[in-house]
Amino acid sequence: MAICIFPGTFNPIHSAHLKMAEFALLNFGFEKIIFIPAYIPPHKEVDKKLATHRFKMVEIATQSNNRFEVSDIEYKSEGKSYTLITVQKIRENFNVTGKLNLIIGTDAFKNIRSWYKVDELKELVHFIVFQRGEDEISDNEFSDFDFEITSMERIDMSSTEIRENSQMEKITDIKEYIKNNELYA
Repeated sequence: MAICIFPGTFNPIHSAHLKMAEFALLNFGFEKIIFIPAYIPPHKEVDKKLATHRFKMVEIATQSNNRFEVSDIEYKSEGKSYTLITVQKIRENFNVTGKLNLIIGTDAFKNIRSWYKVDELKELVHFIVFQRGEDEISDNEFSDFDFEITSMERIDMSSTEIRENSQMEKITDIKEYIKNNELYA
């Protein structure tokens, strides 16, 4: 089965995340995109009390596409979510041979050298890099990684902007969930 994982904080998930996943389905021939909300991301400060809400919002946002799946693999660990460990578990659970595909934004990819055991990770993963904002990736700088930059139009929406209410979310169910649970007030 051709799968691709999409790990992230999703604080909150928004329409740009869904567009990226849909683009990957259509343009890379994946049968399934597995969203993996981080319980505690190692490179970001996130309110631990929001973990359950972030996971639930990803479930709500992805339910309309039967080729989207949400994994609780990082959520169940209740610790820091290291991508290498997640990739190893997913490879085992889905009997993946060869490299596992992983969706990532340029903002995260630019900092990938600081990730946990990145030398092991890069041997297991083919990164599908989506442009965000004005971030640029140099092929020379990352020549030791297996990656490709998508041709999808740049995405300038961020979870931070949504939390700060400077950009209204277009996923009605998520907007309602945030309001009903008084999140990010």
